[in-house]
Order: sequence, then structure tokens, then C-alpha cells
Amino acid sequence: MYRRRIDFSRFSSIRIGPVAEVAVLETGDAPLPGHTLVGGANNLLVGPEPPPLMMLGKDFSYLRLEGERLIIGAATPTGRIRSFCKKHDIGGFEFVAKLPGTLGGMLAMNAGVKVHETYDRLLWVRTDRGVFAKEAIAHGYRRAELPGVAFEAAFALRRGYDAQLEADLAALRANQPKEPSAGSAFKNPPVDYAGRLIEAVGLKGHRLGGMAFSPVHANFLVNLGGGRFGEAVALLRLAQERVWERFGIILEPELKIIHKSHENILFHNSD
Repeated sequence: MYRRRIDFSRFSSIRIGPVAEVAVLETGDAPLPGHTLVGGANNLLVGPEPPPLMMLGKDFSYLRLEGERLIIGAATPTGRIRSFCKKHDIGGFEFVAKLPGTLGGMLAMNAGVKVHETYDRLLWVRTDRGVFAKEAIAHGYRRAELPGVAFEAAFALRRGYDAQLEADLAALRANQPKEPSAGSAFKNPPVDYAGRLIEAVGLKGHRLGGMAFSPVHANFLVNLGGGRFGEAVALLRLAQERVWERFGIILEPELKIIHKSHENILFHNSD
């Protein structure tokens, strides 16, 4: 294990956050109690006073074939997964094209595009607490309750990389905002879309300081330059309040807030 100082205003995809010391785990290291795991910081909003942080090192970035299984380390970037699968004619991972992050983040939130999700072909996950079959891990739309810190996962092998599917799914992201963001701000509620709801309450393009709900896609909170944590949180809270007042729907955050006192910053559905 070693320590690394990370400037989250450069490292995170939304370009917000302090310079913080992060413990980097290597092979044989156990997760540190009281530390919050960060991966590629692609769906994170890190506050000025984060809790102790840790991340997986390069020891956990790998792919290998074992019979009819594909084994992937949790620190493996999505771009490397896509390249490996395309090279070896493996299907089922076309949806990771232009999807930023690492496998660990994908497992933690069951990342996906449309009907394609990380857990579709998942067999098991190895964490610091043991090996868990997919059936033992509670998961659903953009959520998963991982038992511990994921180190690697196995997926059922399917031959045949679908280049057309990759192109079609990548095209869906072509209309997403180009400014720094943490991806979708909120999960889509049942039978509706977070972006439509945010637009319906007049917040599409709404700006506060250096942060705004994108005029391109209302469910993207974008950094227009010099955006701050407080501005981002205020906009997220405003969207929740307006949507609740008009539609009676609690928008559940999809991005993760990393801050010492994050529990009461936003509303969360108790269901």
C-alpha cells in the first residue's frame, strides 16, 4: 500500500474537489476501515471535506480468459475492456464504448445503457469478504449492494463482438454534453425520465455560478468553468424540490457525493 495525493478538480470527470491523500491498495492489502473507495471518479462529486479515501492500484487492472469465463480486475478501465473484447471477438460488452470509468464502478452501480447492464453476464464477484455469485448480490436499475470492496469479477463468455451494436449505443452518447460532468445526475424514476422532469420544472439550462443543468440534456449537471461543490449541491437540491412539489416524485441521485456530512445534503427515497 502507498499514499497518493490527488487533485480531484483535475482527476474527477466533473472537475470539482480538493487535493486529498488517497491510500492505494495493492495485491494482498485489505481495505482500510472508515475509508471510502473511489475509482476513476467519473460519477463522483467530491466535497471540500471528504472522508478518508482509498482506491485500487494497477495490480487490479487486468483481463484474462479462463475457459468459458472472462475474468476482469476491478481497476480495469472500460476502454481497455472494450478493446480486449473487440480483439478477442467477445460479445456482451459493446455498451462500454465511450462509457467512462472502471469495472469497479460499473459493478457498484450496475452501469449500463438502455437494456444493457453490467450484471447481464456476471457470474460472480470477488471482494475482500469472499466470492459472491450474482444471485447473492442484490441489484437492479443503477444499483447494487456489493458485499465489500470488489477486487475482480467473472463473466460468462459469449463469442461474437457486435460492432453495429457498439456504434448504435455510442451514437446515443453523441448528443450528451461535452462539458465536464459526472454523467447522469439522477436515476430515471419508474415510467418516466429524470431529464424530462427537470426540464418540465424549468431547470434545463439553469445556471448557478459555474454549474448548470445542461441545455443539451437536463439530467446532466455540467461544470462551465470554475464550478464549485456548493453550487452543484444547490442545483441538485433545487431539482429535487421542484420535481417533488410538482410531481410528487423524489429524484434519486445517480452520482455519488463524497463529503463528510453528505447524508442530509439530498433527499433519498426510503423504498
